[in-house]
Amino acid sequence: MHCPFCGALDTKVIDSRLVAEGDQVRRRRECITCEERFTTYETAELVMPRIIKQNGNREPFDESKLYSGLNKALEKRPVSVEAVESAVNRIKHYIRATGEREVPSGLLGEAVMRELRQLDEVAFVRFASVYRSFKDLNEFRAEIDRLSNDDHLPGQQTSDQG
Repeated sequence: MHCPFCGALDTKVIDSRLVAEGDQVRRRRECITCEERFTTYETAELVMPRIIKQNGNREPFDESKLYSGLNKALEKRPVSVEAVESAVNRIKHYIRATGEREVPSGLLGEAVMRELRQLDEVAFVRFASVYRSFKDLNEFRAEIDRLSNDDHLPGQQTSDQG
């Protein structure tokens, strides 16, 4: 770390502490040359991959769009804010864990559907109807039947959220 006072290359860390709920490290440093002290803050830079839309356009990952889509599907459903935040964090972790710089929007959509299915089945069907562009009532029925059949598979646990 360069000294901001004299520009020397050598500085030493005198003290380090976690700040901002553990998301940041505050370091007190001292320049070896001029002995001036200064503070630096260190945070992890977690870059989200770009999203490749179905039409080929690429755009930055937008967390507010993720929240918006989930909240629309979950409107008037008994799901806590904490559960939604946890779902968003799991989706972001999943997308980041691909290790790719760009991911298809379909990967993100499927991750959202997996989370919604665990949170609330009604919200899942709402989201799926838009995401998969259901054309008529029969497609709704087919998805609900698929949900019902999956829920009754032997050895599968069902979870009550709410």
